[in-house]
Amino acid sequence: MKKDVVSKETIKTIAQDISKYILNIDVKDIEFIDKELQRVEKREADIVAKCKIDNKKAILHIEIQNGNDKIMPNRMLRYYTDIKLLYPNLPIYQYLIYIGKPKLSMRDKIEEENINYKYNIIDMNKIDCQKFIELDTPEALVLSILCDFKDRDELEIITYIIKRLEKLTQKDEHKLGKYMLILETLSTNRDLKEKIKEAEDMLRDIKYEDLPSYEIGLERGYNNGISQGLSQGISQGIFETAIKMIDKFNLSIDEVIKELNIKREELLEYMKNRKNL
Repeated sequence: MKKDVVSKETIKTIAQDISKYILNIDVKDIEFIDKELQRVEKREADIVAKCKIDNKKAILHIEIQNGNDKIMPNRMLRYYTDIKLLYPNLPIYQYLIYIGKPKLSMRDKIEEENINYKYNIIDMNKIDCQKFIELDTPEALVLSILCDFKDRDELEIITYIIKRLEKLTQKDEHKLGKYMLILETLSTNRDLKEKIKEAEDMLRDIKYEDLPSYEIGLERGYNNGISQGLSQGISQGIFETAIKMIDKFNLSIDEVIKELNIKREELLEYMKNRKNL
């Protein structure tokens, strides 16, 4: 799987939600231990954690796949043996969550003369997104982007998801930003990132000139008596908005300059001068 499809941190953030809504198991006290498995291949979406499942100590291993891998059963068996060597007394719960577009063709077991091994596969393409949408929690809503939309209009569903996220987070910028970043990251697996951007553009009811930072920038421009105070003030307002997006929504500079259509050099210069004030 491509490393940029679902980042490890994104998956770790929603590990408990994946367990609850997709695997239907009650997971508590998650402690990630993937770094201890030196021989296990380092793949961005793997989750290996000590936890409590139904209030009993156990190991949870989740593998995220967006493509079919012929040797997947062998790889899962290798994960199992490596984990078992480290934690011989703990039960291991293994799940492969398939989020790819091609039809699932991977086997979920190895049956040979002296081997009888099996793990669990969850095919997200067979789960109706309505199941998660009806749960109406931010966590379930972002996971619904991975499910089957049936014959429903993609833009209509995505627009509804974003509107509900805004409502459920009560427009708390930090919470909303967190869920929107997860939604956008997961949407990459279904080539829906452009649809999300389209929905965001439709729903955007806050204009940059309405933001307090914009007005502050205008005031600074006029109060300093700059010859081009208006344009300078507007620039400052936009730069303040950019900083806000970086700090509160954890967006990268590249994402912000693209969204606001500003120059990287000018933003970096503004940030540098702002620190010296």
